[in-house]
Amino acid sequence: MKLLVINGPNINFLGIREKSVYGTQDYDCLLQMIAEKGQKENCTIEVFQSNHEGAIIDRIQDAYFDGTEGIVINPGAYTHYSYAIRDALASIQVPKVEIHISNIMEREEFRKVSVTAPACDRQIYGQGLAGYLLAIDHILSL
Repeated sequence: MKLLVINGPNINFLGIREKSVYGTQDYDCLLQMIAEKGQKENCTIEVFQSNHEGAIIDRIQDAYFDGTEGIVINPGAYTHYSYAIRDALASIQVPKVEIHISNIMEREEFRKVSVTAPACDRQIYGQGLAGYLLAIDHILSL
């Protein structure tokens, strides 16, 4: 199975930004966890990160053509206002899981609203980096 993990703005700053919210593990640790999960499950997992909305949309659209069979996405702040990313996600018919490292329901009011989640099959939040593995497991179980 071929999966795509997309990380939006500032996710590459894990271990640097707001450690009390996002933890002390850095982005390389997340990449390592995902790579190990791919090996364990015998599937190909590509990880893409961008701080730019258009680049994220382009990668989602590319997934339509490249054989991607499932998407895990952490849109970062775009979660709350990017209808363009939402529309790109809705355009492709593969399993999709939205992931958030922190518990967005226990944070600021604006973080509780996701415009992208309705274009996904599931939303996982508040599980730390392990949420990515749960999202992968969900897609693999389908």
